[in-house]
Amino acid sequence: MLTEELATRFARVAMANIVREYPRHVQHFMTEAASLPPQREVHPAFYGSYDWHSAVHMHWMLMRVLRLYPVARIAPQITDALDQHLTSENVEKELAYFLSPAGRTFERPYGWAWLLELQAEALMLKSRWSRSLHPLAHELAQRFADYIRLSPYPVRSGAHGNSAFACLLALDYARAAKDTALEFEIRKSARRWYASDKAAPIAYEPSLDDFLSPALAEAALMRQLMDESEFFAWLQRFAPDGLHALAEPPTVTDHADPKQSHLDGLCLSRAWCFQRLGNADAAQALTEAALPHVTGGDYAGEHWLASFAVLALSTA
Repeated sequence: MLTEELATRFARVAMANIVREYPRHVQHFMTEAASLPPQREVHPAFYGSYDWHSAVHMHWMLMRVLRLYPVARIAPQITDALDQHLTSENVEKELAYFLSPAGRTFERPYGWAWLLELQAEALMLKSRWSRSLHPLAHELAQRFADYIRLSPYPVRSGAHGNSAFACLLALDYARAAKDTALEFEIRKSARRWYASDKAAPIAYEPSLDDFLSPALAEAALMRQLMDESEFFAWLQRFAPDGLHALAEPPTVTDHADPKQSHLDGLCLSRAWCFQRLGNADAAQALTEAALPHVTGGDYAGEHWLASFAVLALSTA
C-alpha cells in the first residue's frame, strides 16, 4: 500500500527531479548541421529528470499522489509544481516539437504511452491540467493507433520499445478518455500479435537491460482484453508451467550502474503486472525487494524509480 508518508517521500524526489536540468540524455533527430537548443526551450514542460520520458512519468507520479492524498501537507507544493510545468503554453511548445521533423518518431512508443498515462491520470483527477495536455495527448493517441495498426510484429524486449507495456498504458488512457478508436486498435493489434503465443521463454528473463518483463507485460495486457475463461485458456498455452519464476527478484550487484538499476525497476514493473494478474503475494515480495533502492542512491536510478514504485503500490 502506498502510505501518505511514502507518497510524500517519493513526491519530494519527483519535484526535485522535474526541475533538474542536468545530467540530461538528449534524443534529437538532426536534419542539418545546427546547434541543439537548450532542452528547457524545446521541452519546457518536461526538461528535467534526465530524459523526456522520465520527466513525463515523474509528473504522472505527482498527479497520482495528489489524487490519492488530496489534503496531504505536500499537496499544495505538488499543485504549484504541476501548474508551473503543465501550462497550455508549455504543452503547445512540446506539441510543436512533435510536429517538427525531429519529433516524428521521438519517444515512440514508450514516451508516447507515458504521456497518455499522464493524461489518463489528469482526467481521473478531473484537473485543469487535462485541458492543457489534451492537444498533445490527442496527437500522440492518433500516432499510437497508427503505429500499432501498421506494425506487423510487436517489440518483445524488456526495455523502452516493449509493445505490450506501451499498450497497457495507452489502454488506460483510451478508457479514461473514452477513445474507442484507440481501444479498438489496441484490441485488434494485441490479438494479432499475441493470441496464438505458446510456451513463452520465461527462462530467458531477465536480460541486463530489462526493466520490464516481456512475458508479464503481455499477460497483463491480454488479461485486460479477454474475458476470464478466454484469458485463462490463453494463459495455460502461453505459460504452461505458470509465471511463478518471474516472482523471484533479479540479482543486482551494483545499484549505481545505469543498466543494473533497470533491474530494480524490473522488480517494480513485475509487481505492477502481478497486481493486475491478481497475485498480490508476488507483487508484495517484488516491491519489498526493490523499495530500499528507490531513493537515496545514484541518480541513475533515482531519476525514475520512484514513479515505478508508485505504479506498483497504487491502483488506478
